[in-house]
Amino acid sequence: MSEKFYITTPIYYVNDKPHIGHAYTTIAADVLARFHRSKHHDVLFLTGTDEHGDKVAESAKKQGMKIDEFVDKYAGEFENTFKNLNIQHDIFMRTTMPEHDASVQIFMQKLKDADALYEGEYRGLYCRGCEDFYMEKDLVDGKCPVHNVAPEIVKEKNWFFKLESYLPQVKKLIEEGKIIIEPASRKNEVLGLFKQGLKDFSVTRERVKWGLNFPGSDQKIYVWVEALQNYISAIGYGRDDMKFKKWWPADVHLMAKDIIKFHAVYWPAMLIAAGEEPPKKIFAHGFFSLDGKKMSKSLGNVIDPNELVKKFGADATRYLLLSQFPFGQDGDIKESKFVEQYNADLANGLGNLVSRTANLIEKNNLEMRIEQSGDGHHELVEQTISEMRFDDALKLIRQKISDANKYLDERHPWKMTDATAISEVMTLLVRDILSIARALKPFMPGTSERIVTQFTAAKILKGTPLFPRIVEQAGKSARP
Repeated sequence: MSEKFYITTPIYYVNDKPHIGHAYTTIAADVLARFHRSKHHDVLFLTGTDEHGDKVAESAKKQGMKIDEFVDKYAGEFENTFKNLNIQHDIFMRTTMPEHDASVQIFMQKLKDADALYEGEYRGLYCRGCEDFYMEKDLVDGKCPVHNVAPEIVKEKNWFFKLESYLPQVKKLIEEGKIIIEPASRKNEVLGLFKQGLKDFSVTRERVKWGLNFPGSDQKIYVWVEALQNYISAIGYGRDDMKFKKWWPADVHLMAKDIIKFHAVYWPAMLIAAGEEPPKKIFAHGFFSLDGKKMSKSLGNVIDPNELVKKFGADATRYLLLSQFPFGQDGDIKESKFVEQYNADLANGLGNLVSRTANLIEKNNLEMRIEQSGDGHHELVEQTISEMRFDDALKLIRQKISDANKYLDERHPWKMTDATAISEVMTLLVRDILSIARALKPFMPGTSERIVTQFTAAKILKGTPLFPRIVEQAGKSARP
């Protein structure tokens, strides 16, 4: 029986179009999923859309659309974007799906039956953008630190989850490494939350109209509470026990650091209360700025990943995003440097190596029969991928490309006259190129496939360039 690997991204809010942050998280998850498939593991890769709540209803109203038409439109935008990025998810879960509602009803009823919920009155500072409450001390100049707007004062009767009753168990699981939180800095942040005096939280909303019903009440389930449950509704919780037992617990919940509290504290506590295991690992990557400025959908400073695909192609976009800085850390993306890096790493680096090697083989009419085999370099790349050190993996691959180009320049087979000597040089180069293609497969699947097809053909031909150089013209770019 093959090893299973269940990886999730957060489900993305459909109040607007997908942006580069969504792409960043989902590409990373896709790399991990493809890597585990290459190891012949039984993989389930889940992503999807979060389609309830006030923000969605308001956005639909602003656009003059019915809510169901609105969520269909934007869920479709996410699916199309992921397709354009060559993201190969297994399930695209939407919280408006009947099967999600069915599982959520069962889970919430189980919490009620376990006496983990109670009725109470809540008064707090509510940020509509975050769909979360803040304490006065957490505000910056009286405003939400994420969206820079003053929160609303809300007072209503809700159902609450007894978080405080389960905090010791959750804390112990994290400290003992039974819930792994990475990177290590994020684990320290989460453990710090326990010192801040986390309180019971409300799981329903009285005023919200667009959402799932809470069992036995006319209130709606708080949007992020039911959104978290997509991780179990997608695998048949309460509906298909065999499927659920096969996949749960999740091996990796992948997300940005702004929702770490929900995933590392609230979600495990709810699962424990319902008698289920918590996820095995939670990895929260950092934020990135654009040219030194904060990038946020709410602030209108975003990059459309589809525009990057139009300019660079899917594989190059995947490469450019994951090679910028260590995956778990904050970093800065300079869009102006993308063309420079594309030309240096892909057009002049990998593309040039492939083109020159194939051209020399074709010119000399060489027959190449190369068997692909593992090597120390590939094992090191695999290790860095498994540790989610994507930038390090790509650095290792870049170095191998550079070494191969250097070897080609130093041996200059185009000057050789001895057929055997030429064949020996080209055999080594083809072996390196196939090794590079294999290492690149999780990151750049289309490119990897093209290279393997080209260099395992009965007759190797130069073909068309993998990455045509991009020339900037008057503030625009053009492919010559």
